[in-house]
Amino acid sequence: MDSSGTQSLSEVHSSVTTAHPSIWRRMFAFAGPAYLVSVGYMDPGNWATDIEGGARFGYQLLWVLLLSNAMAILLQTLSARLGIVTGRDLAQACREAYPKRISYALWILCEIAIAACDLAELLGAAIGLSLLFKLPLIAGVLLSTLDTLLVLWFNRYGIRVIESIILAFVTIIGGCFLFEVLLAKPNFHEVALGLIPRLNDQSLYVAIGILGATVMPHNLYLHSSLVQTRTIGKRDRDKRSACKYNLIDSVVALNGALLVNAAILIMAAATFFKNGVVVTEIQQAHQMLAPLLGTTVAGVVFAVALICSGQSSTITGTMAGQIVMEGFLDFRMRPWLRRFITRSAAVVPAVFTIWWTGDHGAYKLLILSQVVLSLQLPFAVIPLIRFTSDKRQMGNFTSPGWVKALAWSCAVIIIGLNLWLAWNTLQDWPWYISLPLALGLVGLLGWVAFAPFRQGSSVQLPEASLDLLKPPVYRNILVPLDHSRLDRVALSHATALAKAHHAKVHLLHVEEGVTSQVYGALAETAEVEKGREYFMQLRSSVEQLGLEVELTVVHATDPKSAIVRFSRECKPDLIVMGAHGHKGLKDLVFGATINEVRHAVGVPVLVVQDGA
Repeated sequence: MDSSGTQSLSEVHSSVTTAHPSIWRRMFAFAGPAYLVSVGYMDPGNWATDIEGGARFGYQLLWVLLLSNAMAILLQTLSARLGIVTGRDLAQACREAYPKRISYALWILCEIAIAACDLAELLGAAIGLSLLFKLPLIAGVLLSTLDTLLVLWFNRYGIRVIESIILAFVTIIGGCFLFEVLLAKPNFHEVALGLIPRLNDQSLYVAIGILGATVMPHNLYLHSSLVQTRTIGKRDRDKRSACKYNLIDSVVALNGALLVNAAILIMAAATFFKNGVVVTEIQQAHQMLAPLLGTTVAGVVFAVALICSGQSSTITGTMAGQIVMEGFLDFRMRPWLRRFITRSAAVVPAVFTIWWTGDHGAYKLLILSQVVLSLQLPFAVIPLIRFTSDKRQMGNFTSPGWVKALAWSCAVIIIGLNLWLAWNTLQDWPWYISLPLALGLVGLLGWVAFAPFRQGSSVQLPEASLDLLKPPVYRNILVPLDHSRLDRVALSHATALAKAHHAKVHLLHVEEGVTSQVYGALAETAEVEKGREYFMQLRSSVEQLGLEVELTVVHATDPKSAIVRFSRECKPDLIVMGAHGHKGLKDLVFGATINEVRHAVGVPVLVVQDGA
């Protein structure tokens, strides 16, 4: 773990070139980020709210899907513009514009929303596995946690590979539900009537769940970062072109997500509502599809789409978690560790709820997770609108008046629906819990909406000025040796720097053999003696270059700790280490000495690799 740089998702930042002469190739180059975002609009949480809405209220809530999608397109467009124009994601912008306490509060709320989303993905994938392979739901939950390794593996291949995988999942999901709708044969006149807005106390909870599942708060952070994976020029003309292509990407991808969600709701209305079936769990929906639609294929297709939905959205959830943590805290965590923390926050309530209430409780937990997402929405939407309306930060790309009006109208609708839901929900809570919680959230929302930004805060990337940088001076250079070919590679770099800076070179070897661990400095074996001769030769080679050199051999069971301990004693200005190139699972098996050392010492670490 270390402080992150100024780039969002630095490992894939500006990794996709967009400089193509053909307009179609440029459009294809920019296409992708919105498809990753759209996955969150068709995850298992959406399924729960869409099935609930269709089974209980028929087609009446179709207008909520349409409204939510229009709001999503507008807000995701603003999110993309923020990332393109300023070179900052939404989390980074919040950190720079708000005081630390406010920024930390926003981060905590966002983490809760991501955990809620991850809970939906986890339950959805587990339910799909349970339906196809007859696994107990708890076993499916635990098995689904293993997708951590899958995400870690795919992240190695770059953003375009991940986008291709996601597009394949989306295509499968869309094809599955087109098939389901064709089997259900809905009444399209009634479908059209469902586009007329209607709402009451009974449908409010589900409507807000649909809203939270569609306009997902963490997707706003995600999109503002993903657009930066494309190479974008610094000129206004380049940024304007990028904004145009990302708008096309967003409209196509999110309307595709709308069709999937509408298909789920229409299928539920035509199948369950029409036959008076009250759906209390997704498994029940799967079981009822076969007799109601007259074919067992319908249930299998439903389960396959559900697994694809859970697996695809878990990838984007990983990215969103990384972006939020790095952006709000200026703190970077290894993706696999970040995923483990997020997944643990979802596994515990999922397993407990299933164990305590059974499968019925899992379905209710899915809907509750989407309501949590909706309640967090204002705390992401309002900063986004304020940033994109600020002339200092957006320059010529500041939102025009009509866009501001539409954006603030969305915010008012979201806040209004959430206040309505909160009033209905918190009445059943003890006042000593509900009152402080409500006052705290309203106070935070008021600050985010009306407090001025910090003086001098700007999400523009700072101009690099070499005149302000003081050149480093190295007096002591430490070179850990491990009796491999990389020793000479590291020494060649270290001695070149030592010559230029008239520095002293410290050579360190950690002897970790079994004999050395038992007898320490008293150990005498043929291997130890041979190693001593080797290191003496290296020291002699450095001395022949006219450099001051010191060789130290220590005996320890943990080389990483020994290097850190010696570094604190000799106080080097620079550490030069050779990299073996371990990746992925090898890093977990053989250890990551360099990472452990550079995170524990307070000096620069130069990592060199054999070019052979």
